[in-house]
Order: sequence, then C-alpha cells, then structure tokens
Amino acid sequence: MTENRIHLQKYAMHFGTYMGAYWILKFILFPIGLTIPFLLFLFLGLTLGVPFMGYYYTRMYRNKICGGEIRFVHAWLFTVFMYMFAALLTAMAHFLYFRFLDHGYIIATYTSMLNGALQANLPGMETYIVQLKDAMATVRMLSPIQITLQLLSQNIFYGSILAIPTALIVMKRKKTA
Repeated sequence: MTENRIHLQKYAMHFGTYMGAYWILKFILFPIGLTIPFLLFLFLGLTLGVPFMGYYYTRMYRNKICGGEIRFVHAWLFTVFMYMFAALLTAMAHFLYFRFLDHGYIIATYTSMLNGALQANLPGMETYIVQLKDAMATVRMLSPIQITLQLLSQNIFYGSILAIPTALIVMKRKKTA
C-alpha cells in the first residue's frame, strides 16, 4: 500500500506538471484573445481538451504503473492530485501575470465590453449588465494574490469534479475466472 502511495504522488506530480504547463500556455492565450477573437476561440477549444488530457494521463498511469488495473478510489485520487499539482503550478503563473503584467487590463476590457453592450440598448438586459458592472467593480478591488487564490481554488474544485467521471471510465478490475 505504501508503494502505491509513493507511485500515486510521484506520477500525479509528474503528469500534473505536464498539465500545468499546458494550462499556463493556454492561459497566455486568454488576455491576448480579448483583442484577437481567434486566440480566445483557441483558448476555449484547449480548455475543452483538459478532461481528455486528464483521461489520457490517468489511463497511462493505470496501464504503465498499475499493471493495467486500478480501482475507482485510486483513479479518483490520482486524478484529483494531478489536477491539484497542475493548479499549483498554474497559480504561480497567474500570480506573476496579475502582479506584474496585467495592471487591470482584463477588468478594463470586460468593463468596456459591458459599456458597449449597455450602449447597444439591448431590451431586458440593462439590469444584468448593471449587475455585471458591479461585479467587475468588486473584482477590481481584489489584490493579485486574492485573484490567484480564487483561480487556484476554482481549478482544484473543477478538477475534483472532473476526476469523478474520469475515474469511472478509467477504473479496471482484475477479471475473475
């Protein structure tokens, strides 16, 4: 059992590093994508690829490390840890971006988009746009570390949710004769 835990942590860190690098490269597309729509579309497409990447790494762990069989809880823990390590690595990049590069760019871009939507005079949307502008004003008051911690907890939460179907699909038991 101890050997399984060592392998679980080691390979979750290993694959989590790969996934974290993927998330960082994907995140670079987001602020640029606010001005170049194709890059925002590419960011969304790469985001949709994250569960498939998690499935691929978990299946690889099952086949190469666990000898082709893995229980649900083991697969779920591996996947959660993998997403957690990826989120930790990505959080470092988020902090560096929001501390040294952003200077309010993302919030200002969203606010200008909301102002454009308000001026477009969309019937019935005024109250929603005003609520979104209030939310942007609240987010503007957050420090870079608070934004980073929010994104970190969000990534870990969504990763643990994605780990459930991934573990259900990847689990494989010994066949009894």
